[in-house]
Amino acid sequence: MEKQQPPLSFEDTAIAFEHMSNRALKRANFLFSNIGKPWLVKFGAFATPLAFKLRLPVKGIIKATIFNQFCGGETLEEAVKAAEELGKFGVGVALDYSVEAVEGEDNYDNALPEFLRAIQYATGKPHIPFIPIKVTGFARFELLEKMHNGETLTQEEKEEFERVRKRIHTICAAAAKGKVGVLVDAEESWVQQPVDDLADEMMSLFNRGEVIVYNTFQMYRHDRLDFLHLSFEKAKAAGYLLGAKLVRGAYMEKERKRAEENAYPSPIQPNKDAADEDYDAAVSFCLDHLDHLAVFIGTHNEDSCMLAARLLDEKNIPHNHPRVSFSQLYGMSDNITFNLAHAGYRVSKYLPYGPVKDVVPYLIRRAQENTSIAGSMGRELSLIRKEMKRRGI
Repeated sequence: MEKQQPPLSFEDTAIAFEHMSNRALKRANFLFSNIGKPWLVKFGAFATPLAFKLRLPVKGIIKATIFNQFCGGETLEEAVKAAEELGKFGVGVALDYSVEAVEGEDNYDNALPEFLRAIQYATGKPHIPFIPIKVTGFARFELLEKMHNGETLTQEEKEEFERVRKRIHTICAAAAKGKVGVLVDAEESWVQQPVDDLADEMMSLFNRGEVIVYNTFQMYRHDRLDFLHLSFEKAKAAGYLLGAKLVRGAYMEKERKRAEENAYPSPIQPNKDAADEDYDAAVSFCLDHLDHLAVFIGTHNEDSCMLAARLLDEKNIPHNHPRVSFSQLYGMSDNITFNLAHAGYRVSKYLPYGPVKDVVPYLIRRAQENTSIAGSMGRELSLIRKEMKRRGI
C-alpha cells in the first residue's frame, strides 16, 4: 500500500521554519522589514559597491545580514554545510557559484575549475541534484550579441566561440559522468539565441535516456511558450530528452527600457496575468509529456506550485517523480519549499556561494527583485511574524 502523503499547505509555518533558530528567524524579520523599503535598497545598490571600491570595512555587516540570508557561504565547503542542513529536511540544492565573471579569457578559464569541483562534490549526493551555469560567465557578452544578431564572425571570433563551447561541453560532460543536472540560465533577450543553441547542442549530446542538461524558458517573454513547444518537438524528432527549467524571468524592466530606447516591440508580456497564464500552461504541458522531458519548476508563485502539485495528483504521478523538480531561492519562500518537501515532492533551493565582495551584484539583484515584486515582502514578513508569534518570541 502506497504511503499516504500529508495534505499540502503553504500556510504551515511550523514546517516552513522548522530549520530556523529563534535568532535566525529574528534576523530574517529584521532583514525583510528593511528590504521592503525601495529607498534603502536603492541606496544600498549604490553605496555597497562604492564601499568595497574605497576599501571601507563593510564586509562584516553585509555577511552578517543579507549575505547570510541569501547565500550558503563564501566557499564550496561552507555551501556544502548549508546543503547538508537543508538535506536533513528533504530539501536538495542547486549549488550556484554566483561570482559574476569579469570579462577576459583568463577569467573564463579560471572559473571553470570551480564548477568542476562543485560537480565532483555533488556526484553521488542525492541532496545536491543540480549545478546552475550562466553562459555569460564563460563568454564575452558582445560576442553573444553579435551571434544573436546573425552577424558574420571573424576567424578570431569563431575560435573565441569554440573556446566557449569547449568550456560548456567540459562542464556538461563532467555532470553527465556524475549524473548531476546542469541548469543553463537564461540571459537577456538580445543574447539569448546562441545560449539556446548551446543548450540544445548539449542536450542532444547528453540527454540520451536521462536528462542532464536543462535550458531555461522565461515565461515573462510572450514568445517562450511557443519556443517550449518547438524545443520539445525538436528534441523528440532528434531522439533526445528535453530539460525544461521554467521561470518567469529576471530582466523585465531592463528589457522594456531597451525595447523603448531602440524602438522595437518589447519581448515582455503585456501584463502579469499573461505571464502567469503562460507559466501555468508550460507547467501543464511539461507534466503531460514526462516520457520525453524533465521539468524544473523554478518559481516563488504559490498558485503555480499548488497547480503543479494538484496536476501531479490528478495524473497519478508520484510526488517524487525523478523528472519533476520544484525550486526556490535560498532564504526566500521557505513556506513553499519546506512544505513541498514535507509532502514528499522533489524540491531544491538555489544555493549561491562565493566571496562576499564578488557576490554583491547577485545580492543587489535579489533585493531589487524583491522590492519590485508586489506583495512578496509583505507575504514573507507575515509568515515570519506568524511563526514568531507561534513560538512566543
